[in-house]
Amino acid sequence: MSVYLSAAHKSSGKTVVSLGICGAISQRNLIIQPFKKGPDYIDPIWLSQASDKSCYNLDFYNMTETEIIELYGSKNSLADISLIEGNKGLYDGMSVAGGDANADLAKLLNIPVVLVIDTIGITRGVAPLVKGYQNFDTDVNIAGVILNKVAGERHESKLIQAIEYYTDIKVIGSVRRSKELIIDERHLGLMPANETPQSQAFINTASHIIEDQVNLDQILNFENSKSKAKKEVINIVNTKLTVAIAKDASFGFYYQDDIDQFKKLGVKISYFDSLKDQQLPKCDGLFIGGGFPEMQLDKLSGNVSLLKDIKTKIERGLPTYAECGGLMYLTNQIITKQGSYSMVGVIDADTRMTPKPIGRGYVQLAPLDDHPWRGVAEHIKAHEFHYSKLENISVNTRYAFKVLRGVGVDNKRDGIVKYNLLASYTHLRNLAGNQWVTQFVDFIKTKSKTS
Repeated sequence: MSVYLSAAHKSSGKTVVSLGICGAISQRNLIIQPFKKGPDYIDPIWLSQASDKSCYNLDFYNMTETEIIELYGSKNSLADISLIEGNKGLYDGMSVAGGDANADLAKLLNIPVVLVIDTIGITRGVAPLVKGYQNFDTDVNIAGVILNKVAGERHESKLIQAIEYYTDIKVIGSVRRSKELIIDERHLGLMPANETPQSQAFINTASHIIEDQVNLDQILNFENSKSKAKKEVINIVNTKLTVAIAKDASFGFYYQDDIDQFKKLGVKISYFDSLKDQQLPKCDGLFIGGGFPEMQLDKLSGNVSLLKDIKTKIERGLPTYAECGGLMYLTNQIITKQGSYSMVGVIDADTRMTPKPIGRGYVQLAPLDDHPWRGVAEHIKAHEFHYSKLENISVNTRYAFKVLRGVGVDNKRDGIVKYNLLASYTHLRNLAGNQWVTQFVDFIKTKSKTS
């Protein structure tokens, strides 16, 4: 059984409601598998923590429908219930004709939708809103609504009366406005849970409120077909390789698919903390993902021992891949309004933080001759989200990608290549059309044989 949590528009509070549902159902000793539509790292971090299950992204842009169905099916088949949290509004997408919206994903997977309605400033008007969403595409099964940010009993009564009088959609929850249900936001949405020590306390509070104010039994009794997925066959070959991965308050943006693929290839993952560890763990390769290093600059620049260790090892040929925040970390310095902070310094450029996004959204790349890995696809679909840019870039800098859509490093190129390092603003995801993890592991194998 599954439920698709969507909304009329973004910032309706569906992520907080999703967290509460995941936490509350988990507390009933049921297995709930979370998914997130679109390219997102932050919500999946929260959803994974709330459900105690790794969250997976479903994305029309870089996944085929078959890939979406198979990934959803393989994980849903192991759970008592799955929850997919949508992005933006139910019918929002890149195409005016549809085909890539939340509604399309719900139809593809045959999942009932629960619409989270932000009720601030609305009473009787909720009825045409709900009815319009129901009638816009009658193939979408809107099974219920959760009223969110409700002012009180009188407000709630007016909303429920209007919906019951004008529509046949069930109100399955009414969540009151509460300061306890507010998470600080940043550029990309919620503040990441890995930066918030109180994240579990927040999830516990949200779970208790949702348990009290939403009819979870109704959600658990939705009728939808259980996925009949093929059992995933995992053939693991022991490569005897270890990849060190930065995972802490600075760097936490990793797709679970990518981590799974490393493990399927028999690679041992050794996580390290860039804020506390004095040197890298023993490893054959290094992966530094995205995050918000700009929020931890004092600690990052103060960990001089690790900065020197990383620089020395990359200069000696350690195969390394870095994305966005990882790229910024490897430059000479990160410059903010407060000042400049020394970083690893293996990339001959400076990072400057900007008040507005420089690159935000989907990208397309084509590999250039200097790309160090083999087997790279001719066209790569990926995404970027960065409020920074590189300055004082060395004229001798080599690049791995030509940017066909997006910004990258300089609007034309992305993926800085130096030694055995590839560092990019673009976030890659290991899928059939872009098997970057396999390519990186093969690259590590090649270098380990020659070292």
